[in-house]
Amino acid sequence: MDFSRISDQLSASPLTALPLLFLAGVLTSLTPCIYPMIPITAAIVGGGEAGAHGEARPRLRPLLLSLTYAIGLALVYAALGLIAGMTGTMFGRISTNPWLYFAMANLLVFAALAMFDVIPIRMPAAVTQRAATAGTGGRFGGAFVMGAMSGLVAAPCSAPVMIAVLTWVTETKSALMGFLYLFVFSLGMCSLLIAVGVSTGTLSRLPRAGMWMVRIKKLFGVVMLGVAEYYFIKMGQLLI
Repeated sequence: MDFSRISDQLSASPLTALPLLFLAGVLTSLTPCIYPMIPITAAIVGGGEAGAHGEARPRLRPLLLSLTYAIGLALVYAALGLIAGMTGTMFGRISTNPWLYFAMANLLVFAALAMFDVIPIRMPAAVTQRAATAGTGGRFGGAFVMGAMSGLVAAPCSAPVMIAVLTWVTETKSALMGFLYLFVFSLGMCSLLIAVGVSTGTLSRLPRAGMWMVRIKKLFGVVMLGVAEYYFIKMGQLLI
């Protein structure tokens, strides 16, 4: 796989990267520490089928709550993309600095090892508990806060992928594109939850958790190692 050609094509046509980042977000949501959260989160975000006085909730409400949750999570991740884009601007053109390639390659190796469970990433129990109780089911403010906090709960699976995305976003040297790229990636992560919000029957049709999720996680690890190798090669070319 020619990562140089892929990177050049994406840099020349930024909009081409959007569907790829959305797909990466969807695949991330299928990893073991995020996928099982979908039914639980859907139930909490939905807040039940009846309102406070027993009246039926409008069918549109679960969708709007799911979208509010997704926007909460997306804005938190997009802020990281904004910082990554600004960092690229401050450091200048990364392609002229071999040591930045070295740092990015090692970050990707770390991310790959996390995907292979060689280096486990765990959030402190206090943070996880706080995230789980951040929102109030059935309320838009609660759904937004839950979305923002859920980015922390999803960290064991999303962080390695985020590292990979952020290393590339840094090369764009654009704060605006960094924000947009991570926003789209986050919406991909929440796409299944939004689908559940559109149709309650979607939840019953989702496949059961199994080894297929572990394989997706390992696939991410292999891709990250490939990109890390590409960065090491670019570093060597600059040092020769």
